[in-house]
Amino acid sequence: MTATTDTQEMPETDGATGTTGGGYEPTARTVPSRSRERARYDRETVHSILDQAYVCHLGFVRDGAPVVLPTLYGRVGETLYVHGSTGSRPLLAAGQADPGLPVCLTVTHVDGLVLARSAFHHSINYRSVIVHGTAYQVTDEAERRMALDALVDHVVPGRSADSRPANAKELAATAVIRLDLNEVSAKLRTGGPNDEPEDMGLPYWSGVVPVAPVHGTPIPADDLAPGIATPDYLAAL
Repeated sequence: MTATTDTQEMPETDGATGTTGGGYEPTARTVPSRSRERARYDRETVHSILDQAYVCHLGFVRDGAPVVLPTLYGRVGETLYVHGSTGSRPLLAAGQADPGLPVCLTVTHVDGLVLARSAFHHSINYRSVIVHGTAYQVTDEAERRMALDALVDHVVPGRSADSRPANAKELAATAVIRLDLNEVSAKLRTGGPNDEPEDMGLPYWSGVVPVAPVHGTPIPADDLAPGIATPDYLAAL
C-alpha cells in the first residue's frame, strides 16, 4: 500500500511519459521499476508539484550512512534552493566547490486514501517528484539574497516584499545550497481502487477518501501593533 519509486534499467522514451517537447530526459535513476505508466518527465507537471508543496526531504550520505532531512525550499526556474545554518554538516559539505554534495531531493503530496476490498490493494493517490544531482553552496551575495526571497515567497507569495530583509549578521549565519533540475522525474497515482474481479462481491466499503491541505484563518501575533491589517496576499493561500 505504498507508492513505490524504485528504479532500474531505462525503457524506451515515449510521449506518454512527457519525455518530448523539452521535458527532462529519463535516466536509470529516474525510471520507476513499478507502475512506469505513472511516471512523468514534462516540466509543467514537475514544476507544478514542486511549487505546490512546502517541505522537501533532502537525502545524502554522511560518514557512510544515509541521512534524510526535512526542510523548506524554493524554486527559481530550473534551480532549487535550500537553506540552513552555516554550521550544518550537509551545507558545509556542499560548500566544497569540487565535488559538491551528491543529494536526492524528494517532494510528495498525498491527495487521497484509496481503500480497496482487499488489504493488499489499499493505496494512496499521490503526486511526487524526485531530483538527483550535486548540490553546491551559493556564495554570491546577490544570488543568496534572491534565493532567500524565493524561499520566503515559496511559502507565502508576496511575503518577502512585506518583511524586513536579512541583515549582515543573519546572512552570515545562513547558508544556501543550489540544486539544478537536470535529473528529475515525477510520479502520480489517481483514480479508485484496483480490486480483483473475484473480490467485487465482498461486503466491504471501497473507494477514495480525498485529502487536501487547508489554511486556517490567520492568527495575529500577541504583540502585533494596533492598526496592522491582515495582508491581502494571505487570503489567496
